[in-house]
Amino acid sequence: MIDREILSFNNTAGQVYYHPAGYVRLAWGAGRVPLDVVQAYYEKVLAVLITTGARKILSDHGQRAPLLPAAQQWLTQNWIPRAMAQARTRHCAIVEGADPVHRLSTESVVMAAPKEFVFKRFASTAAAETWLAKVAL
Repeated sequence: MIDREILSFNNTAGQVYYHPAGYVRLAWGAGRVPLDVVQAYYEKVLAVLITTGARKILSDHGQRAPLLPAAQQWLTQNWIPRAMAQARTRHCAIVEGADPVHRLSTESVVMAAPKEFVFKRFASTAAAETWLAKVAL
């Protein structure tokens, strides 16, 4: 049987998919997006986590531009703590983006996030999926 993702949301930031293996996949677009668009995107991610009971995230950065500093701050100080409290989410697999500046932006988020939120970075989606499958909740 082939697992089929379900597209849950789409905006200029990218697409949000629910994966039957128990995670939500963020498929980021290439453009730099304003704070309100990033917030709308992540609010949908939280809603999908809550409604499906999924507790893990696979964030596929691909060609994603670096997040604006305000978006990084909102993510680490507002969204991640709410995701931890409301959806009991603690694990995020990151498939690295192509842009070196983007990787620095990602590192800023990883370092500023609550320490109980576990990030692991990967070069491929397959490696990220393998790790998520092994994460015990």
